[in-house]
Amino acid sequence: MTEMKRKVKEAVDFLKPYLKDGQATGLVLGTGLGGIVEAIDRDAAVPYCDIPHHPVCTAPGHQGRMIFGRLAGRPVIALDGRFHLYEGFSPQTISFPIRVLRALGIKALLVSNAAGGLNPNFRDGDLMVISDHINFTGHNPLVGENIDEWGDRFPDMVEPYKRTLIELAEKTALKEGIRLHRGVYAGVLGPSLETAAETRFLKMAGADAVGMSTIMEVITAVHAGMDVLAISAITNVNLPDCYRPAAIEEILATAAVAGRTLSRLFEKILEALL
Repeated sequence: MTEMKRKVKEAVDFLKPYLKDGQATGLVLGTGLGGIVEAIDRDAAVPYCDIPHHPVCTAPGHQGRMIFGRLAGRPVIALDGRFHLYEGFSPQTISFPIRVLRALGIKALLVSNAAGGLNPNFRDGDLMVISDHINFTGHNPLVGENIDEWGDRFPDMVEPYKRTLIELAEKTALKEGIRLHRGVYAGVLGPSLETAAETRFLKMAGADAVGMSTIMEVITAVHAGMDVLAISAITNVNLPDCYRPAAIEEILATAAVAGRTLSRLFEKILEALL
């Protein structure tokens, strides 16, 4: 047994007693979006530091706990806090919670993040369902030894975000009167925010939003055969020719407001899932 497999197994063995329902849906909550947790009918909240081999959050706006419960009457396991390359975590460490969720039986993963808007049609507080991504981080969680029983050496990325889930999200948002864009997410290393020239380049590359998370988790989930839906909360919109600072306090505040809308959207999506 490889070291990673052993660590995942030990974490899963520790967490199994918290499973009270059948197959659950996984939730990954981004910066400032932990308020979604308040809508969960909780059975347990397990601090990451109690889970064997699990990394611990250091970024602002991330609580660092695994929530077991029900949302919209359906069993969920929520990661209230995630990990970023800029914190010094390796891609494999960032992928660890996703491997654990998959080993706990999770097949569908709903991911949220806070992102900067690049599309001039976006407004602060809007939501964007991710249709595709561009990995500008220079990292990949699949580098190194491949564990064949976890996934293929060369996983196909033609549809990293499940098309049927995207359509469900758009249909649900329309029904609920929620403004939901569709767009491409660019993942960057961080933690410094983008310059005006970098913003211009990302727009030219075809990105509608930019952030410092999500990519490592989604690649891992696709490798593991999970269906992924990801939605960004647009916390600020910057035009390269009219650039302005983006204070973290403002980003967190906007994410918290958008998080309430996103929570309602996730609930309605879960209600519609079979």
